[in-house]
Amino acid sequence: MGVPFDFAPERPEHIDQILNGLDRYNPETTGVFQDYVMQQCESQTYDCYANLALLKLYQFNPHLNRDETITNILVKALTVFPNPDFALCLSLLPTHVLAPLSTSSHSPAAGDAPLSEAVQKLNVLKNLLEGADYASFWSTLDSDDLYADLVADVSGFEELMRVRIAATVSQAIREVDRSILENWLNLQGKEFQHFVGTVCGWNVDGDKIKIPINKDNEAKGTVVRENVKFDQFARVVKRAFEQPA
Repeated sequence: MGVPFDFAPERPEHIDQILNGLDRYNPETTGVFQDYVMQQCESQTYDCYANLALLKLYQFNPHLNRDETITNILVKALTVFPNPDFALCLSLLPTHVLAPLSTSSHSPAAGDAPLSEAVQKLNVLKNLLEGADYASFWSTLDSDDLYADLVADVSGFEELMRVRIAATVSQAIREVDRSILENWLNLQGKEFQHFVGTVCGWNVDGDKIKIPINKDNEAKGTVVRENVKFDQFARVVKRAFEQPA
């Protein structure tokens, strides 16, 4: 049985009460949700359901929007890829924020353009992750000071991303060249050795990294058997030769 979409083990009781009551749609709870987003950023916890509820409040009350909170929600959503959380968050943002700045027909008010640019840049990171282009993800992240500003509030962002990348890699392969994995994780030397050997529990065998067998990376043949009894088959053949009345 899968984990419920709205499950968050670290969710405070007062947030749970808001999400399960009418105050979920009360604009006065916006500040409470915003503080909760910052708490998630600082404590490395995550609550997609609560963050979506805040974005929904922003939809109904655009004058309450806070750009920094929106970008923090998007950055936190990146840390749980390949889950679809980032796309869910984008679906609740204003359309003019989603359009590339060069083609947007919207004339942004003060403060809109920086949010649009931030969303576009974070979307680039999301696309690189979805395409498993992890080396480009890291080089893009390091290519612009704006990226550093966008992820600054999210404690342990790079470590969280490495864990997610490693988890995704472990689902697909059993062995990888060390140089390739170093680029995927953006780590070298002792830091790489510690992360791969201690954090991941993988075996470093010279220039090869060997990933233990798990239910996702183990190749298994599938045998399909049809349970058709002979008398059933005989009836099918008989009907084929019967003449219509």
